[in-house]
Amino acid sequence: MVFIKVLKNKAYFKRYQTKFRRRRECKTNYHSRKALIIQDLNKYVTPKYRLVARITSGKVIAQIAYATLKGDKILAQATSAELKKYGLKNGFTSYSAAYATGLLLSRRLLKQLKLDNTFKGVAKIDGNMYDVSTQVAESRRPFTAVLDIGIRRPTIGNRVFAVLKGATDGGIHIPHSSRKYPGYSKGATKKDSKYDAGIHKKRIYGSHIDDYMKTLKKDRAEDYKKQFSVWDNTLKDAKVASVEALFTKIFEEIRKSPDFQKTKKEKKAVKYDDARKTVVVTSKGKYSRARKLTREERRQNVTKKMAILKKAAAGK
Repeated sequence: MVFIKVLKNKAYFKRYQTKFRRRRECKTNYHSRKALIIQDLNKYVTPKYRLVARITSGKVIAQIAYATLKGDKILAQATSAELKKYGLKNGFTSYSAAYATGLLLSRRLLKQLKLDNTFKGVAKIDGNMYDVSTQVAESRRPFTAVLDIGIRRPTIGNRVFAVLKGATDGGIHIPHSSRKYPGYSKGATKKDSKYDAGIHKKRIYGSHIDDYMKTLKKDRAEDYKKQFSVWDNTLKDAKVASVEALFTKIFEEIRKSPDFQKTKKEKKAVKYDDARKTVVVTSKGKYSRARKLTREERRQNVTKKMAILKKAAAGK
């Protein structure tokens, strides 16, 4: 017989420890999370703030959060879906939208903390590095946070770094370098590495979208209509000629009014086709909605079943 070595024996399974649910689902890397939230002992219960940047299939989410024993608490939040009120109706996951979300979050947070007049952020968006901690204030220090990108790979030009750039340009201090921004070229040594702020500026303003729209319109007009018909409608509604002009307008509007506005939803009266309110009537047609039986209806069902059983017993 061939000898088979038992690798996972009884001792292995006795000591086996199941990983946390979010680790099994590949949602949270607890090793990196611990490094992000751990605080110095001499700071007691002082919160350590994180800029949480998440990109879904439909929008960009930016939050300022801090960890407690009961769980994370959110100090401020902004999403790219909020850019609708500033004129953007599509492209909510683009690099420019991610930058605008970070800018919106920073201006909203600083206004909430009454620091918006003290730390106004960058005067002109040009893609260059900006550090608000170099700005000297008499009374207050700048709000400081660390970047939290979750399980996303930190590749050069990733949209999570657009959120970072928007937040830092807005007036929040987040320790970082230009190594992950578009326009950074890695050399053999640090001295050989270069950062071109002009390339990054084009990404921030969406100039790359304008360039592609122009080339596609010349070469393939039919494909242009399919791919950029929504962008054309957005630019017409905003009364601008290009994507760059649209985002320039959005950045200015964000600085003027970064406040969150709740959308009011009007409740429409539901029409029913029966007394029990189970058949719902809509403009498209009818559909049934299951409802719990009342106490009287349950009693009636019981009496009906008892009558059927009595008849069956009498028949025998």
